[in-house]
Amino acid sequence: MKKIIGKEKSLTDLLVNKKYTIHYYQREYKWGKKQIEELVEDLSDEFLENYQADHVRADVANYGHYYLGSVVLTSNEGDHAIIDGQQRLTSITLLLVYLNNLQRDRETKVVIDNMIFSEQYGTKSFNIQVQERVDCMNALYKSEAFDPAGATDSVHNMLARFEDIEETFPQVLREDALPFFIDWLINKVYLVEITATTEQDAHKIFVTMNDRGLSLTPTEMLKGYLLAEIKDDAQRNMANDLWKKKIQEIRHLNAESKEEDADFIKTWLRAQYAETIRDTKKGAVPEDFDLIGTEFHKWVRDNAKRIGLNRSEDYERFILKEFILYANTYIQLKKASQQLSNSLPYVFYNANRNFTLQYQLIIAAVDMMDKPETITKKINGVTGFLDQYITRRVFNFKTVDYSTIKNAVFILTKKIRRLTLDNLVTVLQNELDQMEFTLDGVDRFRLNQYTSRYMLHILSRLAYYIDQEVGLNTKFEDYVNRETRNPHDIEHIWSNHFDRFKDQCDDEEDFERTRSKFGALLILPRDKNRSFQDKGYEEKLELYFGENMLARSLSVNCYRNNPQFENFMDRTQLPFKGLEKFHRAEITERQELYKQMCRSIWGKRILDIVG
Repeated sequence: MKKIIGKEKSLTDLLVNKKYTIHYYQREYKWGKKQIEELVEDLSDEFLENYQADHVRADVANYGHYYLGSVVLTSNEGDHAIIDGQQRLTSITLLLVYLNNLQRDRETKVVIDNMIFSEQYGTKSFNIQVQERVDCMNALYKSEAFDPAGATDSVHNMLARFEDIEETFPQVLREDALPFFIDWLINKVYLVEITATTEQDAHKIFVTMNDRGLSLTPTEMLKGYLLAEIKDDAQRNMANDLWKKKIQEIRHLNAESKEEDADFIKTWLRAQYAETIRDTKKGAVPEDFDLIGTEFHKWVRDNAKRIGLNRSEDYERFILKEFILYANTYIQLKKASQQLSNSLPYVFYNANRNFTLQYQLIIAAVDMMDKPETITKKINGVTGFLDQYITRRVFNFKTVDYSTIKNAVFILTKKIRRLTLDNLVTVLQNELDQMEFTLDGVDRFRLNQYTSRYMLHILSRLAYYIDQEVGLNTKFEDYVNRETRNPHDIEHIWSNHFDRFKDQCDDEEDFERTRSKFGALLILPRDKNRSFQDKGYEEKLELYFGENMLARSLSVNCYRNNPQFENFMDRTQLPFKGLEKFHRAEITERQELYKQMCRSIWGKRILDIVG
């Protein structure tokens, strides 16, 4: 093997005006939602450890570094090929595109265009050169719609991961902190660039780094510690077999993740045992919640007595009873998060909105002595509460990002830990009753940069609610699934032509705000959304009548010879009516209708939810 060179480089050093190729045999971009979420959350959390609102941008020079791992390249006569690390570099490029779009209309910008593409002899090309990705990257860079029909799996995956970035990126970083975050990201986030002269040598490095010296995972180290404390051979063997079986089941829940088992153990230990969490002030030290998140096997060993592990019998109970109960509960929850069910519907709804902290809250409420039917009721109580909690915050433009809300969720975790069902219902209802945010926020609710990641879910819930009530055989999953060839999109009833609505609006800004109001929106399949968007209301009205009931209800034809819909209106007293025109007054009227539907969906008492 010839000489290899390893050097740490900031993202600026690695990407500015650089060109990389990816060989045809490893061009697939395979990162899943979980990997993108973890990347965004890790970077955001690390940045927020340093950032203070009174800082100036020069202070970023003193912020801490963050290491993203390594990238293995081969460099031959100026041609740089990525042998290992394209998943990371592609994901970072998607994040940079998103950040560039986010800052596009701001006075204060950080120059990052040259980390995404560069220009040579008057021709622009992306810094990671893969021909089949060019059209997709151009569309993302320009914030334009892109039809992935006929595109590769990598392109479909890139579009999905870009949407994940839009959904996951914290609201707190989209405002005044944005240029600080970008400065930190491009100058303080490092990778180790390992460069070999030949491709053969680069592959040897890659194999050495990935195939040798495989270390035990934290899950395996925790198992080893627990089993070593069980004296009885038969019990130890039984515990070992059950542990392996359940961990294997958990790993099979998510083929994209190699850490599903670790995620479960972190969730279980935080839910049942963590008493402290790191303070939000600068310089605060990691506490139970944080230590479990990094090295849970060490935390259990260091806190054995505090969590009741004193004798061999305690370790037997910990695996044979407690571990099994919470592993089974976690498996049940994860399956419910993947497919909407009548028995645990809110688990799916919360998962669709990417609220991963629900698993911690649910497992906190479950007690070792609970019967299966009690556990089901507790799951519905907690998840039904969260469905309302999230919705109220969103309607009032308050973030539910992980980094913003994890401390509040942790406080609630301790409040509901192992409560009886009756006490759990009381505590959760009190939490809702004492919330400063109510469903009255619907009056001001509209589509904007923050609400866009939630609006499709909310409109889909309204559409699905009506469909169910009138007996239509539709699926909520079909409305929110972004992976299909023709997903549903948000439809503005007012077309994007200010000149048609000058008599309705003071100026273009007023027009944009009005057409983006909650009551002026629907959902339609993407192909219909694109074909309808420039049409006038009267023309659209005929087309809406062939779509979901939320869209149909605008047409007077929906109220003729439609007994199921008439019965629905009689039962609910919801003020539906056909609208032959759609001016500002009708938008206000429709907004009130949506508000009343929202009260029907998200205004239930916790006692009624658990049954």
